[in-house]
Amino acid sequence: MIRLDAKLARILKGKSQRSDFIIADAKDPDMGPGLWASGPDRGPDGAWTRYRSRTQFLDQIRAIVRQDIVDVMLASLSNLELLLAEGLFADHAVKPAIRANDATDIWMVRGGTYTKRPSRPFRTASLARAREAGIDLGLYSMTFNNDLDADVASLEAYGRFREDAARHGFRHFLEVFNPNVETGISAEILPHFINDCIVRALAGVASADRPAFLKVAYNGPKALEELAGWDSSLVVGILGGSAGTTRDTFELLAQVQRYGARIALFGRKINLAESPLTIIALMREVACGNLAPEEAVRTYHGKLREQGVKPLRTLDEDIAITDPVLKTGASA
Repeated sequence: MIRLDAKLARILKGKSQRSDFIIADAKDPDMGPGLWASGPDRGPDGAWTRYRSRTQFLDQIRAIVRQDIVDVMLASLSNLELLLAEGLFADHAVKPAIRANDATDIWMVRGGTYTKRPSRPFRTASLARAREAGIDLGLYSMTFNNDLDADVASLEAYGRFREDAARHGFRHFLEVFNPNVETGISAEILPHFINDCIVRALAGVASADRPAFLKVAYNGPKALEELAGWDSSLVVGILGGSAGTTRDTFELLAQVQRYGARIALFGRKINLAESPLTIIALMREVACGNLAPEEAVRTYHGKLREQGVKPLRTLDEDIAITDPVLKTGASA
């Protein structure tokens, strides 16, 4: 049994330990923002003049898979197809997964205005081709905007996807973003609007077609505890969001475990780190309870000094919690 499935099985049986916390690396930005989201090609001094090439981006994926700490590597079909053909995953317990759809709210291309309108469903990846490449797991994302026409269209597209997935023996996990446009819902109620939308969207879905787990934004302790406590058969994970400080990364891991999440799927928090392999190793230490978030930041800066890498922030800046939601959770 691959590591992801073994961990999910223990979580669903209520027999998991902190070491069963699932960490996924989201290396799929080419499916949304495009070229620029591969990240800057920084030197040890932090300076850069261009973005990483596809070759460099693939090299980073290879290094992370070989490190064999993350449980899931999420990438575009075009990149995973190439890496699987190389045999990259053959000797490692990292589960490959594709971004199975690319709705318009992730089209954050330079100069574009797509994200200013309610999300529309769209899907590039072929599940038939994914299965041919040996991939049987993917991420499907939706966004509820309190817009009847847009939300119905998203739900109908999700239904068609589930039918396609069933035909091809393809599993999925479901990502639900926060609204990408103004909803008219107060900030206090919005997290619960999202929880209600998730529950009602899945209530009519048979067990064979339900997502293996969820990926949602962390909207604070109350909303996360409510969703995680609703149904023990639905494993809740959180998405990483913006890069933030290194403390934000480690603090998020610690808080969401406390309030019921069992999975973290980080993209920019890994991709934009000065040393991705180092931050992943420390993320696992925090998830296992071996390091407190503040201690992990200090350790990270010590490792950067050893590697001769200039940090993007001073230690005093990097050890601060800057995400307002995390500040709320830290004092809860």
